[in-house]
Amino acid sequence: MPTIPRSRRADAPARPTWTLVLAGLGLFMAALDNLVVATALPVLKAQFHASLASLEWTVNAYVLSFACLLMTGTALGDRFGRRRIYALGIAIFTAASAAAALAPSVGALIIARVAQGAGAALVFPLTLTLISEAFPEEKRGGAIGVWAGIGGLAVAGGPVVGGAVINAADWHWIFWLNVPIGLAVVPLSLSRLRESFGPRPKLDVIGVALAAVAAFGLTWGMVRAGAIGWGSVEVFAPMLAGAAVGIVFIAWERRTSSPVLHLGLFRSPGFVGANVATLLMQASTFGSMFMMTQYLQLALRHSPLMTGVWLLPWTGAPMLIMPLAGRFAGRYGERGFMIAGLALQALGLGWVAAIAAPGMSYPEFGIALAVAGLGISLVFPVVANVVLGSVPPEEAGVASGTNSTMRELGGVFGVAVLAAVFSGPHVYSSPHAFVGGLQSALWVGAGLSALAIIAALTTPARVSCDHLAETTTAALQPA
Repeated sequence: MPTIPRSRRADAPARPTWTLVLAGLGLFMAALDNLVVATALPVLKAQFHASLASLEWTVNAYVLSFACLLMTGTALGDRFGRRRIYALGIAIFTAASAAAALAPSVGALIIARVAQGAGAALVFPLTLTLISEAFPEEKRGGAIGVWAGIGGLAVAGGPVVGGAVINAADWHWIFWLNVPIGLAVVPLSLSRLRESFGPRPKLDVIGVALAAVAAFGLTWGMVRAGAIGWGSVEVFAPMLAGAAVGIVFIAWERRTSSPVLHLGLFRSPGFVGANVATLLMQASTFGSMFMMTQYLQLALRHSPLMTGVWLLPWTGAPMLIMPLAGRFAGRYGERGFMIAGLALQALGLGWVAAIAAPGMSYPEFGIALAVAGLGISLVFPVVANVVLGSVPPEEAGVASGTNSTMRELGGVFGVAVLAAVFSGPHVYSSPHAFVGGLQSALWVGAGLSALAIIAALTTPARVSCDHLAETTTAALQPA
């Protein structure tokens, strides 16, 4: 395995505040659009006279292109400059948002959503890399906490913003809102962010292509599983092909001189444990959110806007707690925060499963969700800091891209698994039948969060110490 050269850097000084603001805006737009369209599906159905099944591809198209190109965004940023690729991603996302707002048909809207996902894939992993480059280690935990809080705000705001925009205006404004922000962020990013590069001078084109194909096969299968079942050839064959291509990707990365993903990183217990915990935590969170969103609208008969409000104790808690968690975890140890947060998430989801009923009141539902919200608030910023702290600084881009890919695959996996547990011939026949399926699905969601505790236990108690990066650097050297 070749020795990794030092990252190429420009001499411009870092601007931490500008970096946090601009990276936060990009993160907010990319994360918000992952969820905001879901609340608009009934309105879009009436507008385009299309089936709801075909309109679901306005959500799936974004998820597929986003998940498949995350490693591509990281590799391009490392090779051609993170600031440059970040600005390009924002520009693509902004243009695609305008195209979505102007879409004359559902087909045109789906194409625009594919382009939006591609732009977001360039933006999302680089937000964390830019912040890691701009802040010294002693301040990085707090900055990542703010970054995670912004992501939490986007998750919380997706259903609320979508419902509010639809109620106040029309669905086009879901996409138009991105345009002025993007037009401002692109020039500011080019002028205010410091340019940085990854350690590899050549782009691993074959590795990037193999990673994208593998992610596409796995994501396609999981996205379709909820609609047509896990036993379908359309689900099983793409996932099997994706796994096979993933094996080819690993073999290629072992032999190429400039790999997009240095496999030596997986010798770090912190890197592996944090990424596995990320995948399981995202599966628990997004799978449970998918089910509870339906529960609130179909069983409790709430509007999209009120659904977002009911979920705020869970999705809104990260806005307040994540910055504090990121700051104090570095002082008291990241592993303890991860374990406590995952346990609280499991407890909160299990609590909701135990008390779910067709006539549930807001206080009892909100208290249980607040416990789960406290849990994810302790985990998200800390797990990102563990990932970055477990690798050499020049590998921050690859580490961020890997963690972002785990997040997205985990979310898709969680929705597919919990939907499969929920599904049955009569679950939509009555609120009582729906609640029965919901409870089973939420118990699985709680179990996934509890399972993530095992992965968290394999991580170091603290990552804010020099020997961890040194150990991983040694693992990346030639044998």
